Amino acid sequence: MTKFTALLTPETIRQGVICTSKKTALEMAANLLAEQVNIDDFGEIECFESLFNREKLGCTAIGNGIAMPRSRIPSGDKVCAVFLQLSHAIDYDAADKREVDLILAILIPEAFCPDYTPVLVEFSEKLKDKALHKQLRAAQSAEEIWQVFQQFDEKITEDSDLPT
Repeated sequence: MTKFTALLTPETIRQGVICTSKKTALEMAANLLAEQVNIDDFGEIECFESLFNREKLGCTAIGNGIAMPRSRIPSGDKVCAVFLQLSHAIDYDAADKREVDLILAILIPEAFCPDYTPVLVEFSEKLKDKALHKQLRAAQSAEEIWQVFQQFDEKITEDSDLPT
């Protein structure tokens, strides 16, 4: 089981982000992701193009005002991620027609992709937890969002340790 706290750090979380469109949100995510990607000649523009081109294949909104844009990167030694809580929801072309205000953006090195598909499904399912997204929306700082993820990960770990 992969934890949010294994994917994110307090430095990769932003609260109250002002975005006016899906493109602006992807640009913001790409800017933050570029700080993590350690590939020569793969900066902010390449991160944005990677996310944007994936989005052209199909909307990455997962419902309930949440989006999980993700894309492959040509190389790298780690999965990079950022979490954005937007100050106001934006039109994201979501299938459920809801505007998006919570975004988990992920870049995955090509070599990791075959093994990472189930992890993406797992994160998508976790983000749909009503109590989790209610707390993420109510958080007033990046530190509060980090604490929400820590508590959620601890609860999931405790629940999975219970005998069935």
